Amino acid sequence: MTIEKLDINGFTSKQLLVNSYFIPPCMFYGAFSSGGVPSKKSPSSARTTEEPPSSVLMKKMFLLFYCIPVSPGNSRLILATSRNFGAWMQRFVPPWLFHIRQNLVLDSDLYLLHMEDRKIMDVRPLNWHKSGYVPTKADANVIAFRRWLNKYGGTEVDWGTRFSRLLPQTPPRDQLFDRYWSHTVNCSSCNLAYKRLNALEIALQVISIASVGIVAAGKHGIMSAAVRNTLVSMAVLCFVASKWLSHFIYTTFRYHDYDHAFR
Repeated sequence: MTIEKLDINGFTSKQLLVNSYFIPPCMFYGAFSSGGVPSKKSPSSARTTEEPPSSVLMKKMFLLFYCIPVSPGNSRLILATSRNFGAWMQRFVPPWLFHIRQNLVLDSDLYLLHMEDRKIMDVRPLNWHKSGYVPTKADANVIAFRRWLNKYGGTEVDWGTRFSRLLPQTPPRDQLFDRYWSHTVNCSSCNLAYKRLNALEIALQVISIASVGIVAAGKHGIMSAAVRNTLVSMAVLCFVASKWLSHFIYTTFRYHDYDHAFR
């Protein structure tokens, strides 16, 4: 990863097939393309001819990030992606399934960034490099942003009179990693999935209780052993499924504690 340009208008970086751009004050986007590139000119006797463009569609992907400061220690991330391949996935796979993985990626950085905020404030933003160790080429964009912020952006966010420069106290982990109020209620796909899966959980519990009730109320002479065993098995399976679903809903849509030691 290398920085190709840095000035008051932002910076440009390159990593293999990916070109990334920071546009002040809050926008960062990357463009990726591969395959389907027309072949270069090739000599044919004394002339130079062009081969026809490749029939293979060039794959292109675009990722856009808006990271907007809301208050000291808090930012709002808006993420959008676009691509011209794999369209079938968008048709058949609901967005909330993609959001599960994206949220895990964000969670993996969340606590580290939260603590880094405090380390930078301890050494002051102008001396940010004293708060961490960034020796690799993969850190190029982070370094470039800090260089831009120090040279052209006043070293830190200007909150004016709206907020003090002090960071809030570190909240409990269940608030810091809250998934429901930070994402689920604001995302139409995740919110709908959350409501439907909760309804499914209740339905499984009702089926489980109803199956047990039918077995308990049924007389031995009327209900065969096979039917009784089937209802009991159904009750157990529905109960286990409802418990698993309850855990899945909680960790996916409400709160997921990310522990780096187990990742």
